[in-house]
Amino acid sequence: MDLVKALSEQYVKAEAPSVEIGDTVRVSIKVKEGNRERIQAFDGTVIAKKHGGINETITVRRISYNVGCEKVFPIHSPNIESITTLRRGKVRRAKLYYLRDRVGKKAKIKEKI
Repeated sequence: MDLVKALSEQYVKAEAPSVEIGDTVRVSIKVKEGNRERIQAFDGTVIAKKHGGINETITVRRISYNVGCEKVFPIHSPNIESITTLRRGKVRRAKLYYLRDRVGKKAKIKEKI
């Protein structure tokens, strides 16, 4: 087990972003198109956090053109440029899967003050 731990330590980011459930975040992703590379942003609400350590992932949900879109991002991936918290959310659940069934104002999350 020490070998697995030693290998995973070199890939873990030194400053992992502090992201909680219910936060509105902007995830900047490196996108390769041919021989060019650019950064694309994905804004949304964190509805789930899973696993831990190097395998930690967050599920981010947003509504674009009246269609819900969810993406799962590995936090320690080298393709993730940055994760910025735009708003802190006040929630009482560990997973916000109920937001999938809600539309409009019902899908809002109160801001933590």
